Amino acid sequence: MVNKSCKSLRLGFAGTPAFAARILEALIAAGRRPEVIYTQPDRPSGRGRRTQPSPVKLIAIAAGIPLEQPATLKDPGAAKVLARYRLDVLVVAAYGLILPKAVLDTPARGCINVHASLLPRWRGAAPIERAIMAGDEETGISIMKMDQGLDTGPVYETRSWRITRETDAPALEEALAALGSTALLHCLEHLDQCAPEQQSERGSTYAPKLDRSDAAIRWGETAIQIERQVRALKGRMPAFAGCGGAQVRVLSAEAEPAAAAEKEACRVPGTITTADKTGIRVACGNGILRITQLKLNLGKGQVLSAADALNGYTHLLGAGCALHDG
Repeated sequence: MVNKSCKSLRLGFAGTPAFAARILEALIAAGRRPEVIYTQPDRPSGRGRRTQPSPVKLIAIAAGIPLEQPATLKDPGAAKVLARYRLDVLVVAAYGLILPKAVLDTPARGCINVHASLLPRWRGAAPIERAIMAGDEETGISIMKMDQGLDTGPVYETRSWRITRETDAPALEEALAALGSTALLHCLEHLDQCAPEQQSERGSTYAPKLDRSDAAIRWGETAIQIERQVRALKGRMPAFAGCGGAQVRVLSAEAEPAAAAEKEACRVPGTITTADKTGIRVACGNGILRITQLKLNLGKGQVLSAADALNGYTHLLGAGCALHDG
């Protein structure tokens, strides 16, 4: 039976991207409508660099929920603004701003974070992508009571999710958002009975924010490493390489062992060994990367299958051509 005090919790929500938006939608659908929603200020986005609201902001507007968009929470007045909403709990999911102690202490029962990893592994800004890039076979969700450290607070519960050779970041993000929503709702319903456990520092790792260098392909790495890079960055900042003075963004690819006829070409990483409608095969430091979907910064910049790319750009992507490190 759900404790009455848990049913009547006054919640706030802080989040910004699509991952957070899915969790916010689940809260609202479950009757846990927040008193206020915090999200980052509108940012330029897309090819035209036009200012766009965050996915979380769009939900707040559609639901008619009060919205706050401070550029920082470090201002002494930030805690005073939050205090006006008389919250029991502030739920945080991929918000992107640091919560200072004054803000963490404002809700009566603290701040609860939905973090997309099995803490203490992958504390930080990019846990989904880092888990795939590292070749982890398992990740998950941690529901954590926030403290002043970087994802170091005590954990209410964790739920696991398997990573396979087919798992890419968009699919994993969607799965973890659903898993996190379920775990969060369970935690809120049983908050009086839950006692969060302190994290161990053993096995802790850091997931730094992604930047352009993370997306640059280096053909001297193994094919499986580059495949993981492609899967991890799909949908956000695709892995890229040089291509005859142009740039190729690799959207889908698969690692293969080098066939006997390709062994000689494999001595020069970046060489295209074979190219046909099934894929463009590129020699790596170990193995072959078969590219099946890509974009070039030429023409209309459309998503191309291997067959389409070869129809228009054989001079760049045919057998014997070379791709360069990003």
